[in-house]
Amino acid sequence: MTDNGPYVLGIDYGTESCRVAICDLQGRPITFAATPYRTAHPHPGWAEQNPEDWWKALQASTHRALENSGIPASAIAGISYDATTLTMVAMDAKGAELRPAVMWMDVRAAEQAERAGRSDSVARLYNGGGHCPATAEWYPFKAAWLRENEPETYARAVHLVDAPDWVTYKLTGEWTTNINSAAIRMYHNRDRGGWPRDFYETVGCGDALDRIPERVLDLGVPVGELGLIPAQLLGLRPGIPVAQGMADAWAGQIGLGVLRPGQMALITGSSHVLTGQSDKEIHGEGFFGAYTDGVMPGQYTVEGSQVSTGSVLKWFRDNFARDVVQAAERVGLNPYDVLNEQSKDIRPGSDGLIINEYFQGNRTPYTDSKARGIVWGLSLAHTPAHIYHAIQESVCYGNAHNLRAMRAAGFEVSRMVACGGATKSRGWMQMHADVAGVPIALTEVGDAVVLGTCMLAAVGAGLYEDLPTAAASMVHEIDVLEPDPQRHEEYRFHLDAYCDTYPRLQPMIHAMVDHEAQR
Repeated sequence: MTDNGPYVLGIDYGTESCRVAICDLQGRPITFAATPYRTAHPHPGWAEQNPEDWWKALQASTHRALENSGIPASAIAGISYDATTLTMVAMDAKGAELRPAVMWMDVRAAEQAERAGRSDSVARLYNGGGHCPATAEWYPFKAAWLRENEPETYARAVHLVDAPDWVTYKLTGEWTTNINSAAIRMYHNRDRGGWPRDFYETVGCGDALDRIPERVLDLGVPVGELGLIPAQLLGLRPGIPVAQGMADAWAGQIGLGVLRPGQMALITGSSHVLTGQSDKEIHGEGFFGAYTDGVMPGQYTVEGSQVSTGSVLKWFRDNFARDVVQAAERVGLNPYDVLNEQSKDIRPGSDGLIINEYFQGNRTPYTDSKARGIVWGLSLAHTPAHIYHAIQESVCYGNAHNLRAMRAAGFEVSRMVACGGATKSRGWMQMHADVAGVPIALTEVGDAVVLGTCMLAAVGAGLYEDLPTAAASMVHEIDVLEPDPQRHEEYRFHLDAYCDTYPRLQPMIHAMVDHEAQR
């Protein structure tokens, strides 16, 4: 390929690797390249990565993407990026990292997070309307932990940024805070005066606000140009416009074209994230948000999520379906396709078997790190295929449960747009639609996260006026799965049973978790 484009380059810093994609202005990926890095777990509940590994991975992925595509560096007209949010990077006055990054999954700040319950700050609205506990994953609690446990590092940290804003600095030398991280994980609220200093002080890190870059920028706005040194290291030309990036899950929302009120993105994988747009500020028990301007200016973003979804299916496959895996591999089939075929004729409700998928806790609607999985209704008539089918249903029930919480607060979802691993199974996606009673659209580019960053790059480079305009040209729906009304009614009883289960058993489960922790 020798044409001069224009093309846009999107960077995705995920948990396991740095991926680079080059897309055209119709949203079609020309090439992908990924470079892995490792996560360290120095103590239980801790997770850290070395930002130097991130930087080297970006260089390798960018060079390989350019080489694979045959596109000249001069054809890249814009750049943007996403990274894991809740990933805190401490940097000194010269922009040098002071310690490994504290990753999104790190929960060492549990004690600091408990302090949020003592606050009557408006910030608490983002956590289930003030009814749900805060989670140790979020930014202020990690900042407070660093202040109390590594005071020398904290004192030297002139900048304490979320991972997407580390990328901004590395590419452009500019210090900014993206509105997505600020609103969705740092409690910033433009409607309520911006940063909630009272909340940060209650948590124990009021001075962390002095370490957050002052400029809070909307997504896709030009943040600067690619600097000379990073351009040389990446094999790109200096001066390419760089657009303000964001957190990875919400880049997926943009890549699905979910930019208007009433729409909902369903981002699937080892976990599920539900994120959508509202035209009014809503808060309520059982979901996060609504976050002011978190994705689109003048709108509010609601969020629900399940910690363990695809990971529970993987647990079943690896531990209870090894014979299926071995047989499938011998003939070149995907083991999940075989398991789906074996379970496809099982009736809704798996003949009375209910599974709860909280194998690694619950993010919404309960925000309960002590939650654990539940299996009930087993009989001698049930087979391994029933258990697999019931796990699939449990994920769909959890998704519908989150939608119920949003509906109770006045947020009605008219349709979902899905991406990620679950979309590879049409039957499972149809089950999601049937249980929830909501249509699910599928798009041409399954990797919506990287597409979202390419859309940001196109807007930042002036190639499209705004994100909705970019979505009209770059996001292409290829199918819509309509819910089956009869199956939706059949599932209603089993969904109610699922929703009733955990509250009844929660005290017993907490007692068991506490007992095991003391052994």
